[in-house]
Parts: sequence; structure tokens; C-alpha cells
Amino acid sequence: MLCFSSLTLAITDNPRVELETDLGTIELVLYADKAPETVKNFLAYVDSGFYNGTIFHRVIPGFMAQGGGFTFDFQEKPTNDPVVNESSNGLSNERGTIAMARTSDPDSATAQFFINLVDNSRLDGSASKPGYTVFGKVLLGMSVVQQIAAEPRGQHTAFRDAPNTPVRILKAKRKGGDNSSNSETGGNSQ
Repeated sequence: MLCFSSLTLAITDNPRVELETDLGTIELVLYADKAPETVKNFLAYVDSGFYNGTIFHRVIPGFMAQGGGFTFDFQEKPTNDPVVNESSNGLSNERGTIAMARTSDPDSATAQFFINLVDNSRLDGSASKPGYTVFGKVLLGMSVVQQIAAEPRGQHTAFRDAPNTPVRILKAKRKGGDNSSNSETGGNSQ
């Protein structure tokens, strides 16, 4: 019963986002209490419509599915300034969690994210190395994520890990219609 109440608390107290894809809907719960700057950044992209029409461009079965930066024809979208790395927040890159993609610079994450297909604790931060910031988890639709991972890949020369048939995010939107949080996250600013 305690586990159920903590899950309910996480669902009701944290923002949720729906990613409507070509293969179905993925619902995320975001941990604003553990990764406030990362969640603010992600929600700003959601609220602006940035993710609509982007694809999962890097999918590695047994590892992760990455998206949020390229259009269906592999054009990279311009992004906002990078967000500070919050990988020391105590969250682990477990199966079903969503984390920010970045370069070798720990503070380089912008819009691209990935969903962990397995437990990837090697991506977690430690005292000696920054990791990849986990900022949420798939609440519903992990079967959709698994379908994305099962898509045939390898047809695109420059993007060997991209599904042969693009899997698009048709629409990313907040779930629940709580517009009061837009002002807190800067979602309405342009």
C-alpha cells in the first residue's frame, strides 16, 4: 500500500507529458523535485511545440531510444541554450527512465533525450564523473518504446541507428491541462 501511495504522489505532484508517436502514446512523469532545471528545460520545448514532428533518430536495442532533435528528413532543429547537468540528483538510468542526451561536455544537454530500454547504471553520475541526467520515467506506453526499439534500422547512411521508417513524435503535450505550471517553467516565454 505504501508503494502505491508514493506512486500516486509522484503522479499527482509532478508534471506529466504525453508523446503521441506513429506507434502509439508514451506518457511520462517528470521529477521536477529532483531535476528542476532539466524539467523546466524539457517543458519549455514541449510547450513551444518543438518536439512535434521530431523523430527517434538513434535507437539501439538493449540500450536506449534517443529523439527530440531531428526532423523526419534528418534536419537538426535549432535549440535553446544548454541546461546545467543535474545527474547527481540520486536518480538512476533504470529501464523506462528518461534522461538528457549530451556531448562529452556535461553541461551540453539541450533538447535531445533518451529513454532507457534496460538498466544503464553506467550512465549515472558519481563523485568522479558527471552522468546523464535522469528527469522522469515512462508511466504508460513502455510497450510503444519497445516497438520503437524493434523497428528495422540501418538504411540511412549517416544515421545507422535510425529506424528505416521514421518514428515521429506527432505531438508532445502536457497531460492534465494544468496551465498554472506554465508560468513557473517559462513555458509561455518566447
